[in-house]
Amino acid sequence: MPTYAKFLRELLTKKRKWADLDKETLISECSAVIQNKLPEKKDDPGSFTIPCVIGGTEFNKSLCDLGEGINLMPYSVYKKLGLGDVLKPTRITLQLADRSVKIPKGVVENVLVKVGKFILPTDFVILEMEEDQGVPLILGRPFLATGDALIDVGRGKLTFRVVKEEEIFNVFQVDHNQDAFDDFESGARERKNPFSCDSGQPEQRSHVLSAQILKSKQGQM
Repeated sequence: MPTYAKFLRELLTKKRKWADLDKETLISECSAVIQNKLPEKKDDPGSFTIPCVIGGTEFNKSLCDLGEGINLMPYSVYKKLGLGDVLKPTRITLQLADRSVKIPKGVVENVLVKVGKFILPTDFVILEMEEDQGVPLILGRPFLATGDALIDVGRGKLTFRVVKEEEIFNVFQVDHNQDAFDDFESGARERKNPFSCDSGQPEQRSHVLSAQILKSKQGQM
């Protein structure tokens, strides 16, 4: 009997025991799926915005952004708040999301920003923008570090901790479709397109999602 025929006959007539079978080890990813140990997938909760007060003026929504190394304020807001006429020179330039480059007018230091029951000293980079554009305040990492902020993205909570006290903001209660800063002229508190600049075409606007420090120009003001 040919060797292969003998092998086939034994394979068909003899029952193999389960103990004789090789054990298969599942990788951790497959094991997690089978055991239903994966967390529930969630959608984007939206931007973290909080109310704040500067010099008696209320901003219903100021953008808290861990991606920014600066705190940003439009020049028109700076003038209306009456924070002084002299800005500290700066050597940084800003690159917007549409890749355009802006040079700030300067920095205003130690602005007192009230969030909840806390008052936090804050330095703002002042950027000149069109006054008719709805531009919110951007509170970056320096501000969040000053307030020892704890961000819980899953629960949508932003907690400020100062001298053993806490102030908790529930950002999910904010309508993310209407972002904003105060319109001092008309009293309209909220607008769409929270941070936008002209793209060169009247029918299109490039939404600025971030303002990054592009580079430092040594020896220049």
